[in-house]
Amino acid sequence: MDQNTYSPGLHKLVTLQVDEVDLLTNSSAFIEFSEKIIQDFELEKVGIITHNFENNSFTIAICLKESHICIHTWPEFRQLTLDVYLCNYLQDNTQKVKSITNEFVTFFKAIVLKDFEINR
Repeated sequence: MDQNTYSPGLHKLVTLQVDEVDLLTNSSAFIEFSEKIIQDFELEKVGIITHNFENNSFTIAICLKESHICIHTWPEFRQLTLDVYLCNYLQDNTQKVKSITNEFVTFFKAIVLKDFEINR
């Protein structure tokens, strides 16, 4: 890649409103769906860390060879934050990041409250 035109990747940060609280408290369902996303988009999982809180909210960080997917849920506010970042070392993953984010929005049947894109 040409050093002058290289873009390290797109980083999407979204805050979602989710009416179905069960989706915000079921970390297993999120992990299962994420595994499908990883397979469908031909990503490579390096590891995963999960923490479930007393109110059944959860924080999950999925480390990918390409970078990461992270989530934190707040069922008491019917919201979550999602962070999707894929590096562009061998190919431009911009559209892939947008598509993955949209897949999660659909999974949560969510309304997007905040949507930030950072071109690294």
